[in-house]
Amino acid sequence: MTRHVVATTPIEGQKPGTSGLRKKTPVFMQPHYLENFVQSIFNATGGAEGKTYVVGGDGRYFNDRAAQVILRMAAANGAKKVIIGQNAILSTPAASNLIRIRETDGGIIMSASHNPGGPKEDFGVKFNNPNGGPAPEGVTEKIFEQTKTLTEYAICDSTDIDIATLGTKTLEGMEIEVVDPVADYAEMMAGIFDFDAIKALFASGFTLCFDAMHAVTGPYAKAILEGTLGAPEGSVVNAVPSPDFGGGHPDPNPIWAKTLMDLMFSSGAPDFGAASDGDGDRNMIVGRNAYVTPSDSLAVLAANAELVPAYKGGLKGVARSMPTSRALDRVAEAAGYACYETPTGWKFFGNLLDAGRATLCGEESAGTGSDHVREKDGLWAVLFWLNVLAARKQSVAEVMADHWSKYGRNYYSRHDYEAVDSDAANGLMQALRTRLPNLKGRVVEGMTVEAADEFAYDDPVDGSRSEGQGIRIMFKGGGRIVFRLSGTGTEGATLRVYLETVETNPAALQDNPQNALSDVVSAADKLAEIRTRTGRNAPDVIT
Repeated sequence: MTRHVVATTPIEGQKPGTSGLRKKTPVFMQPHYLENFVQSIFNATGGAEGKTYVVGGDGRYFNDRAAQVILRMAAANGAKKVIIGQNAILSTPAASNLIRIRETDGGIIMSASHNPGGPKEDFGVKFNNPNGGPAPEGVTEKIFEQTKTLTEYAICDSTDIDIATLGTKTLEGMEIEVVDPVADYAEMMAGIFDFDAIKALFASGFTLCFDAMHAVTGPYAKAILEGTLGAPEGSVVNAVPSPDFGGGHPDPNPIWAKTLMDLMFSSGAPDFGAASDGDGDRNMIVGRNAYVTPSDSLAVLAANAELVPAYKGGLKGVARSMPTSRALDRVAEAAGYACYETPTGWKFFGNLLDAGRATLCGEESAGTGSDHVREKDGLWAVLFWLNVLAARKQSVAEVMADHWSKYGRNYYSRHDYEAVDSDAANGLMQALRTRLPNLKGRVVEGMTVEAADEFAYDDPVDGSRSEGQGIRIMFKGGGRIVFRLSGTGTEGATLRVYLETVETNPAALQDNPQNALSDVVSAADKLAEIRTRTGRNAPDVIT
């Protein structure tokens, strides 16, 4: 039996984007709030009648309760079937895979990605399209409009559904299939990579530390790395998903994965280290005494793609988000691949992947992926690196040294100023915009500005135009600064400053990227008046 309830808690404030709606957990727990957003998803996508959905999340606090609400609402809205991960667990790339291989009408994913979880931390819900990728802006706009006018939602009166036991059951005529969250994903990985070569690598004594950060990738990494591939037991640490991610911040970068970084730069370091984030779509790669930036990682994978069985015939093309370093461009030019520069947001890659224009894509914020799903995929990137190391029989440091010797080195870093006053952050960006026409030819810290603009993208697939995607300042010789405001936080604004310079002389390469970038860092502060406008003397996070 169903009932309709007046929705008294409208969605206010942050507009849902392709990453969905993210708020503090207590906001989602308000009466009718989650229900408003879920009903708006159904209404904005043509209703749920007769449709099949995938549902799952990263296991953060409120994940299990939200899943019960979504199931009861899907049944009340006439859905035919919901495929849900056991205990409502699914990594984001695994959910994308299920949407695709089961040919469903989309999926509802519960996650706030790399944001902290817990009773007072972050929660999120997003809708993925039938192609497995995040809903495009046109769909999220319709969802947002629905949230502002919704007056009622449909939900079943029901006790909790058993989602701990694998198998099928029904609710109000809707079939609920509880699936092993790892099985289909693991099968997909086995079809992409040379598992025999990686097994042999581990059998030779190769050592690994994979930090799952108490997040969703733990069960996947345990099953694949230790179970299938034979990595020694204990190679995967922090492997049990926790509602508050063990009290940590599940963002795989040198700051939040400091324990792993300390290990990898110690005398007892294993051969290879990696980490993944809250929902399993991001990654960090580090070798013994060798941190690999996400931008360099993307370039190395493109340069070595033909060592992987699924990509042995070469790549259709490559793509990177605009803030990502241009190291990928050098590889693409040498290999003859088309190289696309897109705004930040996986939906832009999705268009290129669906159209067969690109095979490999990535962004500077530790997200890398290919045409196997329509999301970035953290564990996939780790397996890709292991496949490359097994084939080349080199260490991470040796692979990087060879890469820089061949292609040159793009020194690159991102400086994040978190929870900046929104008015101050927006004022900084607006002041930069007004100065852009006068920057060309200006000399800052000994570097001459070659061009300055605000990035806009004309999608070659659907013809859409996306403006206001970040301010770029390019210097002669290949240096670059990018300024963007991020929408992934739940309070204030995050100012991201991307810094890049290029060295093509192998004899002049430096070990410390921050030293190599010192002039660019100073130039960024002078051009944007960061300290004056934000009151910050240093970034909160440097990656």
